[in-house]
Amino acid sequence: MDYFALISSIFYIVAATIATIQLFAPSKSLSHYFFISIASALFCHANWLYQNIFMSHGQNLTILNVLLLVTFIISLLSTVANKRFNTGVLLPIVYGFTVANFIAVSYLPNDYITHLETQPQIATHIILALLAYSILSIASLFAVQLAYLNYRLKNRQLPLTKINMPPLMTLEKSLFQFILIGYILLSGALLTGFIFIEDMFVQGEVHKTILSMIAWVIYGVLLWGHYSKGWRGRLIIYITIVGSSLLTLAYFGSRIVQEIILS
Repeated sequence: MDYFALISSIFYIVAATIATIQLFAPSKSLSHYFFISIASALFCHANWLYQNIFMSHGQNLTILNVLLLVTFIISLLSTVANKRFNTGVLLPIVYGFTVANFIAVSYLPNDYITHLETQPQIATHIILALLAYSILSIASLFAVQLAYLNYRLKNRQLPLTKINMPPLMTLEKSLFQFILIGYILLSGALLTGFIFIEDMFVQGEVHKTILSMIAWVIYGVLLWGHYSKGWRGRLIIYITIVGSSLLTLAYFGSRIVQEIILS
């Protein structure tokens, strides 16, 4: 693990620890130690991404590098959104997963060089796809949190008040705000893909296209069902997780097999 990865991981662990303590102290806001820790973690993370992705001979977009780019976006958005959406319960999970990716990339180095500087339109498609996936991943975490809250409410013997969590209706509203934003970005990613990529159904890419389109339909039906038919509860939780799982398979499934399992 190189210098920036190590320092970033340490600060992520500190921030996750403070955020976990905060969950059991609802009367206190996140201390300035948390903000110093997470700002330092994100700064070192961004420097690591710059050094390891933007090479002199192209962009090194290995699966683990892309995952660390995604976790950077998710960590940043989750932290920024905490005050408005109360994402505090998600922060230890997100930060912990980021540290796990840093550990993995230090033991599984690889190269997957691309040249996006010669194809800025493809870069636009990739940026939209990564933003869509990151935001919809946050939505899936909200869905898991919503399922947990539903479970706690149905089992009143559990100490619900000891953990600082948002009200059920607020959480559900936040879930659909993230899904709507992610759906718009996913629509843009698919549209730019069909416009700028010569063959979205070529061998090696067809599964990504089909799974992404199925996920797009699923999220579209979910938004329609919620706003038109008032869908709530377990149904929206299951559909959200299914959509996120399909996008994960579309974006990372085959590359995990090629770059990690078969390498």
